[in-house]
Amino acid sequence: MKKSILPMLLLLLFAACKQESKKTVPVVLWQPYNDSAEVAANAEHEKERMRYKFIQSKVLDKNEVFLPLYGEVSQFAQEKYEMMKPLVLEQDIPSIQKNISEGKFSYEDLVLFYLTRIYKYELPNETTLNTVIALNQKVLEEARALDTDSEGHHPIYGMPILLKDNIGTQNMKTTAGAIALMENQTNDAFIVERLKENGALILGKVNLSEWANFICAVCPNGQSAVGGQTLNPYGRRVFDTGGSSAGSGTSVAANYAVAAVGTETSGSILSPSGQNSVVGMKPTIGLLSRSGIVPISSTLDTPGPMTKNVIDNGILLDAMRGFDERDERSVRADWNEKWYAAENATLKGKRFGALKNYVESDSVYRMTLEKMKVAGAIIIEFEPPEVEFDGFLSILNIDMKSDLPRYIETSVEDKGAVAVATLKDVVDFNLMDSLVRIPYGQALFEGILADTTSTAGLELIKKRLKANGRKYFNVSMTEHRLDAILSINNYDAGAAAVAEYPALTVPMAYKESGEPISLTFIAKQFQEDKLYGLGTAFEALTKTRKIPEGYKD
Repeated sequence: MKKSILPMLLLLLFAACKQESKKTVPVVLWQPYNDSAEVAANAEHEKERMRYKFIQSKVLDKNEVFLPLYGEVSQFAQEKYEMMKPLVLEQDIPSIQKNISEGKFSYEDLVLFYLTRIYKYELPNETTLNTVIALNQKVLEEARALDTDSEGHHPIYGMPILLKDNIGTQNMKTTAGAIALMENQTNDAFIVERLKENGALILGKVNLSEWANFICAVCPNGQSAVGGQTLNPYGRRVFDTGGSSAGSGTSVAANYAVAAVGTETSGSILSPSGQNSVVGMKPTIGLLSRSGIVPISSTLDTPGPMTKNVIDNGILLDAMRGFDERDERSVRADWNEKWYAAENATLKGKRFGALKNYVESDSVYRMTLEKMKVAGAIIIEFEPPEVEFDGFLSILNIDMKSDLPRYIETSVEDKGAVAVATLKDVVDFNLMDSLVRIPYGQALFEGILADTTSTAGLELIKKRLKANGRKYFNVSMTEHRLDAILSINNYDAGAAAVAEYPALTVPMAYKESGEPISLTFIAKQFQEDKLYGLGTAFEALTKTRKIPEGYKD
């Protein structure tokens, strides 16, 4: 009999069932626990926003998430899992596809491999990252229906992908982490349609900072009333997960899937990518459709790929591209096949702008620049022009006030199951049970309702901030003929957001504490191919990323 990787101790049976009872004995994989000791242990954390009020979700039953696939996952042989580990863990998509085409394992095996890891780490309360909050119950069936290899298909074919839980899917709820949307059933978002058309397998949904981090000013990154507090695999309760695509970052870092999709308005891909040592791309606004995604701002929102390496990032971005008539910002980008694959990528002769204040204040950034110089890069230190970004919050406020009702009207399938239609409805709904629904308050939502910026005033703010954002980068880019600006994590995400410029963050180093830190490349609009070339060369130079210590098995 083949031994399963999943410990049989997970099967706890209700003792109350009498022997003579004819009823089926319910299987329990997970039981709620008292998280007060963990909360108390973080009460004095040096980062105030990591002084958690709760860890465990008060509303999510993990048994409902994990039981439907448990029968098949529990039969996955440990021997096969061990055989696959060096062929899958930390490997890129081309390598995984090669192994499948050579018959070493199948797409179904690949799904079972990742599910095994999810069950292994997410069910025990001492290792859970509170990351996976929904699973596609049809994913194994879908994997079995695929061809035996990817020949003739897009490279994303058969690759298990996790989605941030503000991205619509047909067979899973889309909650944005909010109890008000717990029963929100939608159709596939446009980018999900594109992934499926290209043969990707949607593995499940991951937690996020509730409402994409736009509900409370002081709430921790990665917390939601639905999913609980997401934790960083490099240091559970020690290091920030970043937000709002916390689950996307942590799940990729822990190798729970080939890749994940996040969303960004200002830093929500770059931040968790940096904090979890993964590659994240915030693309040019309009390159990827936003329809079917719970919004903050139709001006600044964009989805984007989060992966373990640069080539996978390009593959996933390419698989989601396409012109969407439903999104007024969507653009046609008929780029060549494999436009993202940088052949002969090099830093030699490339011109980079380094912000002087980072050079002076951050030793990791400074040392990285020296490595790049040795590789032939030209580094020009500069001070960006002083520009004002006041009014940024009003863009988010006024956009969300109108974009959220539009989303509910056009995307929510069962209006009766979702008891809100406007932002005011959500605020009132949360107040009915504030301890469970808004443990950190909803100050940002209240700010939206209080913002009286007019339509005309909003358009002026958008125009001014876009011009200022581009000036912030362009003055130095033009003067020094730069290929890209070099930033850290999400430090310049706000400027890139209003400029509508793409940004690629790539693992740079680990601090003495073990906390990851990333280098972020920023270029002009629709220069994603250039960023991938630079990122590929940098990745080859530094070879930084490593799997979190506690998630290697």
